[in-house]
Amino acid sequence: MQRYKRPSDSDTTLTELMIPSYANFGGKIHGGILLSLMDKVAYACATKHAENYCVTVAVENVDFLQPVEVGDLVSLLARVNYTGRTSLVVGIKVTAENVKQRVVKHTNTSYFTMVAKDENDKPTAVPGLLLTSEEDIRRYAESILRKDLKEYHRKYMHDKRAEFSMEEEMDELSKYNCRIEL
Repeated sequence: MQRYKRPSDSDTTLTELMIPSYANFGGKIHGGILLSLMDKVAYACATKHAENYCVTVAVENVDFLQPVEVGDLVSLLARVNYTGRTSLVVGIKVTAENVKQRVVKHTNTSYFTMVAKDENDKPTAVPGLLLTSEEDIRRYAESILRKDLKEYHRKYMHDKRAEFSMEEEMDELSKYNCRIEL
């Protein structure tokens, strides 16, 4: 019998202080630190929902909207937005809070696709999502749209590679900031 869980049942928040060793050469928090934290919170959220070990299979829309500073409290809010048979899409919102100035800014939004694994490291079924609000429905529908667009893009790129023409591509590339030396 199929089980269902509310998206809020898996809500997970991870908060961490940004320390100087996390800074890049520009003095801002390194994007890799933020990606690592996003992966952690996605894992925790997906595992809560799936009640099984989960692995990351795709990361989408990692847009760095604003810089994160040393001393900021970064909070990563994660929620399951979509479930397939064995996969889940975890939406993550990242905020950075400057506690001295009492300013909170939205710095990242990302979507992690996770797959649940059983004790034999094989994909295993996950509970479905019980959608109980317009927001839940919107997030689920957007996840389907992102999935469909990803598949369309993959097929488009495959088709473009199959019909590759050096002459056409060289003509097209002449419009860009590159130089060809063959």
